[in-house]
Amino acid sequence: MNVFDYVIVGAGSAGCVLANRLSADPANRVLLVEAGGTHKKFLLTMPLGFMRALRDPRYTWPYMSEPEPHLDGRCIPIPRGRVLGGSSSINGMFYMRGHSSDYDQWRQMGCEGWSFAEVLPYFKRMETSWRGAGPWHGDRGPLHVAPVDTKRLLHDPLMATAAAAGFPVSPDLQAEQEEGFARGELTIDPKGRRSSTARAYLEPALGRPNLTVVTGAITERVVLKAGRATGIVYRAEGRTHEIQAEREVILCGGSYNSPQLLMLSGIGPADELARHDIAVVHDLPGVGKNLSEHPRVPVHFTLQRPVSFLNELRFDKVALGVARWALTGKGPFASQVNSCNIVLRTRPELDRPDIQLWSNPVRMDAQIWFPGVRARQRDAITADVILLHPFSRGQLTLRSANPGDPPAVLLNNFSDPADLRTAIDGIRLARRIYRTQPQAALTGEELLPGQDLQSDEELVGHIRRSAQVTQHPVGTCTMGHGPMAVVDPQLRVHGITGLRVVDASVMPTVPGGNTNAPTIMIAEKACDMILGLPALAPEDPRVSGTSARRAA
Repeated sequence: MNVFDYVIVGAGSAGCVLANRLSADPANRVLLVEAGGTHKKFLLTMPLGFMRALRDPRYTWPYMSEPEPHLDGRCIPIPRGRVLGGSSSINGMFYMRGHSSDYDQWRQMGCEGWSFAEVLPYFKRMETSWRGAGPWHGDRGPLHVAPVDTKRLLHDPLMATAAAAGFPVSPDLQAEQEEGFARGELTIDPKGRRSSTARAYLEPALGRPNLTVVTGAITERVVLKAGRATGIVYRAEGRTHEIQAEREVILCGGSYNSPQLLMLSGIGPADELARHDIAVVHDLPGVGKNLSEHPRVPVHFTLQRPVSFLNELRFDKVALGVARWALTGKGPFASQVNSCNIVLRTRPELDRPDIQLWSNPVRMDAQIWFPGVRARQRDAITADVILLHPFSRGQLTLRSANPGDPPAVLLNNFSDPADLRTAIDGIRLARRIYRTQPQAALTGEELLPGQDLQSDEELVGHIRRSAQVTQHPVGTCTMGHGPMAVVDPQLRVHGITGLRVVDASVMPTVPGGNTNAPTIMIAEKACDMILGLPALAPEDPRVSGTSARRAA
């Protein structure tokens, strides 16, 4: 069958949600097209497998940025998921919504229907939270959310350090207290498995006769006739297939691949399309622009005692840990390696946190070791500074008219001097925290930036030499009404009928946290829009009596 009602391109964090919700009505014929393969692999199921999965070309698009002009010309790794579940199948599983005011900002930017009160019901609908149902959380959704198992992760010293350093401890960063030191939360199910959207949303729908899933397929273009999207062309197993969509084509390829496919289809900046001899169907200058990412600046310390997670990476312990996980879904490999989720303001006058510390109890290049075979590495920990609300913006464009070629991505991180100021202040804040007792009793030598680097100029040099990103790209098909907007608040592509974009690329600004949960929320909300259902009633617990939204 080559005719469907809805054709979804990309089975990632958003696409799997749409496939489930749209096919729940047996009258809807739904096709889901994905370039990658199955998510049912060991590295994609065991939570700690993400440390290897992120770098495994079997499950990723191993993209690299263009040489970055503000990062000493370095090309930055920017892998994306190429598998059912997309990046939700390879990411670090962190569950964060961002700050509530992030969504109010979207509404203020002209995105009607996207204020915090209007998106909270969809966050609640999608989750089964370990906290149970309440004003801030749901307990009946497909996506399981569990706390980090903090054993072996050096959690307690950091939490005790919070008060000593003058910072709040938050029982729940997704509720009233949106700033401080908190226990991390992960998308892991009760059996200790990664709760990707492939597992949470797609698997329960696979038996439906009205849902067709095609894997190993590269979508080459959207078919457009008289200003309407009527289908797609994809290539799989050496053959080209043209599919008809009687209602809508929905792009869920993410912030790199959705704008790429729009441009390959003749929708985008006319001058850029002309460079590749692509006929301009609709001149939409914002396609590929407004790229925003969370920069990450390394801050690493040694430990004074061998108490890092390297203890669990001795070969015999790894074998036992993997076996324990396989048999019981528990143990050190059933969680993430995060000591504490730290979200703070670098300046008291800010209205929301502007940095997150990536506090991990193990070095980034940790390896399995065993005496006499491979030496144990030096114990080290991280306190990397992540900028939650960067001002810098990048862009992407086509590298060629070949759908198999990766897009040309320029992150342009730290092009705005304000981001350098935030990063410098964040480094100094991380140093202060890790030199405060009781954490200071564990913290040894500063490896990065290095204690000798103290001046602003020296720290800027470290940033340019070392900064990476957190794999949270957004904004390249931005939502809104202005001349650079790509989709409207209903996520319909401006100027084209029957075509929507539903993924992180529609976010006008990057939320102050990991972007997987907001992307799933967007997909949940989009389903009601596509099906013509009324939006869920707004909810805002912030106005119900408890208003301690941030530290004084």
